[in-house]
Amino acid sequence: MSDIAAQVSQKISQLAQEFEVVTNNMANVSTVGYKRRMNDFAKVMADKLNPPSEKDGQQELPVVYDFTQGTLDQTGGKLDFAICGNGFFTVETPDGPLYTRNGLFHLDRDGKLVDSQGRFIAGEAGPISIPPTVGIMDVSVALDGTVKAGGAMVGKLKLADFGDNQNKLVAVGANCFKMTDSKAKVLEPKDTTVQQGALEGSNVQLVEELVDMIMVSRLYESNMKFMNVKKDSSQSLMSVAMA
Repeated sequence: MSDIAAQVSQKISQLAQEFEVVTNNMANVSTVGYKRRMNDFAKVMADKLNPPSEKDGQQELPVVYDFTQGTLDQTGGKLDFAICGNGFFTVETPDGPLYTRNGLFHLDRDGKLVDSQGRFIAGEAGPISIPPTVGIMDVSVALDGTVKAGGAMVGKLKLADFGDNQNKLVAVGANCFKMTDSKAKVLEPKDTTVQQGALEGSNVQLVEELVDMIMVSRLYESNMKFMNVKKDSSQSLMSVAMA
């Protein structure tokens, strides 16, 4: 296979992966706290509808996420929290902390604040517990993340920000991220508030994803057509040579 054909083959594979990214974004348009995968390949290739030339080098496509804030949906739920500004809720796991913007929480049988998978939501001084004598309707959260039950403080949500190292977060499922750089410092978010009775919606813009899907489809068809032409040309040359 020639260098140019190898490049086209590689881009066809990347386009197939990009199509999967776009469809995954679209599938999560209504998922609480979902952060859109950036469609860098479609953007990089937007001006290359034609197959590459011999001068084109291989394009590295880093995995990045769009951490811009989604819209806030008012739910009225006492254990529904949304972050306004930078930062993440901290989820405690046996393998270390995870970070999420999904503030759909509930209480476990011991009254501790947990996520949908039963993992503790970290407070600055440990897990946050609501006394059994206090009903959920008497739980309140201040803008700084301070949690009160029946008027008494029971903890403060541990919010985490990573500043310029945010792009080193990797998705690990269930709308959670893990920091891959052990040297990255966990910072306290600035100008960030917590809203009770609200959830942050997905930041996926359906129209943008549809545009990206059309672009990827056109690029895929263009490169496949080129590969078929190259294949037909090679078969014709072989026929001539063997005549």
